[in-house]
Amino acid sequence: SVSIKEEVKSETQKLLFEKNTIPGLAFIIVGDNPASKVYVKNKGRACEEIGFHSVTTNLPESTTESELLELISEFNSDKNIHGILVQLPLPKHINESKIIEAIDFKKDVDGFHPQNVGRLSIGQSCFIPCTPFGIVELIKRSKIETSGKNVVVIGRSNIVGKPMASLFLRKDLNATVTVCHSATKDIKQFSTEADILIAAI
Repeated sequence: SVSIKEEVKSETQKLLFEKNTIPGLAFIIVGDNPASKVYVKNKGRACEEIGFHSVTTNLPESTTESELLELISEFNSDKNIHGILVQLPLPKHINESKIIEAIDFKKDVDGFHPQNVGRLSIGQSCFIPCTPFGIVELIKRSKIETSGKNVVVIGRSNIVGKPMASLFLRKDLNATVTVCHSATKDIKQFSTEADILIAAI
């Protein structure tokens, strides 16, 4: 079967041919977190493989919040950049929420901006956080029936658990969703009754 990367590469070539546009992604990493550097490097390599234009900006740990906001503003205005990803976590002196909200929601490919979160919850078109989106792709491509099924999501984070629940509630998946978390009594019982179990912890 055709891989997802091959599908995206084909769509990228079509976009270049029909609209003379190359998708552009900006990656911003602040500090020296080794895991973050690996993630960003892999994302950059994936962009290269599928024909995207990408820019990676490595900023020192000492970068101020205002300096980061200024860089985001520049990418928001850059017509060659269509998506902005700020690698999390950020250093403690930088307000994560403020940074996420500074990204133009139309370029918020992580799907973390409140406007994208809201659009997801009411079923409108929006950017979707990558892990929940990947899970949905896996389920659809595996031809797993979800309509009317009992789906249990363990975890209620803004990055995975909550958007995962919202996606399963959409009419194209049409599942019955239960969200378990740290205060849930007897998670084992909910888990054993699930048709589909998503561990988001």
